[in-house]
Amino acid sequence: MEVVCLNREPAFDEVDECEDEGDYVTVENDDAVCATPQLKRKPPRPTVGLEFDSFDEGYDFYNAYAKEQGFGIRVSNSWFRSKRKERYRAKLSCSSAGFKKKSEANNPRPETRTGCPAMIVIKLVDSKRWRIVEVELQHNHLVSPEIKRFYKSHKKMILATQKSQQAEPVREIHTIKLYRTAVVDAACNGYSKVAERDGRHPIDHSKHLELKEGDAHAVYNYFCRMKLTNPNFFYLMDLDDEGQLKNMFWADARSRSAYTYFCDTIAIDTTSLTNKYELPLVSFVGVNHHGQSVLLGCGFLGHESVEYFIWMFKSWLTCMLGRHPQVIITDQSKPLQIAVSEVFAGTRHCYCLSYIMQRVPEKLGGLKGYEDIKRQLNKAVYNSLKIAEFESSWGCMIGQHGLVENKWLQSLYEDRQRWVPVYLKDTSFIGMIPVKENERSKPFFDGYVHKHTSFKEFLDKYDLAMQRKHMKEATSDIDSRNLSFELKTKSNFELQLSKVYTKEIFEKFQAEVEGMYCCFNTRQVNVNGPIITFVVKERVELEGNEKEVRQYEVLYETTHMEIRCICSLFNFRGYLCRHALNVFNYNGVEDIPSQYILPRWNKDYKCRFPQGNSLVHIDEEDHVLRYDHLLSRAIQVVEEGAQSQEHYRALLQELEELYSRFNLVDDNQVFL
Repeated sequence: MEVVCLNREPAFDEVDECEDEGDYVTVENDDAVCATPQLKRKPPRPTVGLEFDSFDEGYDFYNAYAKEQGFGIRVSNSWFRSKRKERYRAKLSCSSAGFKKKSEANNPRPETRTGCPAMIVIKLVDSKRWRIVEVELQHNHLVSPEIKRFYKSHKKMILATQKSQQAEPVREIHTIKLYRTAVVDAACNGYSKVAERDGRHPIDHSKHLELKEGDAHAVYNYFCRMKLTNPNFFYLMDLDDEGQLKNMFWADARSRSAYTYFCDTIAIDTTSLTNKYELPLVSFVGVNHHGQSVLLGCGFLGHESVEYFIWMFKSWLTCMLGRHPQVIITDQSKPLQIAVSEVFAGTRHCYCLSYIMQRVPEKLGGLKGYEDIKRQLNKAVYNSLKIAEFESSWGCMIGQHGLVENKWLQSLYEDRQRWVPVYLKDTSFIGMIPVKENERSKPFFDGYVHKHTSFKEFLDKYDLAMQRKHMKEATSDIDSRNLSFELKTKSNFELQLSKVYTKEIFEKFQAEVEGMYCCFNTRQVNVNGPIITFVVKERVELEGNEKEVRQYEVLYETTHMEIRCICSLFNFRGYLCRHALNVFNYNGVEDIPSQYILPRWNKDYKCRFPQGNSLVHIDEEDHVLRYDHLLSRAIQVVEEGAQSQEHYRALLQELEELYSRFNLVDDNQVFL
């Protein structure tokens, strides 16, 4: 493993190397660095928010900056904990700061100080990091690197360099410890470790992000700004041995918080890679309590290979504190399949039906009888209620049109258990895959990314896209809480869930309640102890105003009031279908049992979100866990505070008083 400093060249010409510590090391939000990959930059100016591993590192950084500018520095003031005599704040000033006391000597030395205001103040945060909290760069005297003067602080730097053949590079914030993962050799079905420095595997310089003019500065500025303004911001970068950028990943505080609530099913969107966009964007997407897409992190991938996907997935998993989702949905891809099985062992991996069906015109459009092939394919995929039906329909399509040698259809059939709905009825997708012919999945950044979008352009649009998505969720929260929903039937099921579900989910469930009137002839066909089998007929509209009658089997267990329909809409969408509702109604059940009312669709879901034991008993030394725990507890208060002006004013006053008490505690710990 290699430790790489991304923000700058080292202060001296020698670079330190780190011993191997394992396959990967987790990096938390404040451990990330503001980086300008592939560009050699002068040491940056001191900026509020830059962080260091220790006080000495902060001193060395300012000292190196001072030497380049042409002035010396000294520690002009320090603050200590009153009991432990532990320094927690310091002021580093220009050596010309202040004035010397008047001397009684006969021949006093001439005054060399000018009361210069230039300085930085660094403060210990989180009991681990030193952060710049104040900066003054202007001097009241001439400062120039061309003026050769001797300063004591620079002498310390020279002596420290001479003591070691390989000096520790000065780091403004923190180094990133990069993943060195196993690469899967698909041809040999084996694994081999990436050779770090033995030269056995030459570096392929084409496998890195192709940044155009202005892109590197845009990345640097964006990550620096986010680090300073967005609490709990996380990002990682992957460099090759020559410092070229291979991959990058990031997630802001909202995305990390959203995953706490919506971690059951996620989709890994690689549409930009599939469509060969200039921007190699990979997005991790979930679904919130309104059924809306929510971003859970994203990144740029330098190459579509198993190794690169593994790095991206491990970065995301590290960001989310190692919490695995239950279901992962991706495009159909062998590298994706191998990488998911490597990183997310035990997670159900499925292919997105929408992505596959969108390729039908491209893959089959030139074949004779294309329209008939497409119709038969859609019927087999969307209308099959039993596996035998799908197998029969698929076989008829292949045989009738002579498609036995079609490699794309062969690959689809081999992977059918990952994408055909009839094979996925036991998997919970909470609405993330389409189950009807006219449904399509849209990429999260649809409308913001086109084929020639650059890195710089995307980062400019990223904040706008996220702001609009968050505004949409906030508006839906308010509407769901404050609006009364219009009831369209006299069914008690509709009335019951109008008080529970969010507006968007209720409207989808409402369509199923209305659909009960398209069902008829509900009849009992078999009894096996407490399990009763019903058949429900439904009149379904087809193209051209044609109608078809379909039959749906529904199993009803009377003891625990458990129900299951062969259409499996509850697993696909997260709410009961019209066929199951008809059987409940037939048996005199007036209220939907609680096990079929998913809490994640509740209009107050975030407020009522259970605080797991893993969040209660946390490692208080871990900054990310502290933040995650406090955020999950505070969100309930924030949600309530936004409901009215009275609540808002009361909460704002309490927060201001709490903040004042924190400042008072800090002031009481000062020991000069």
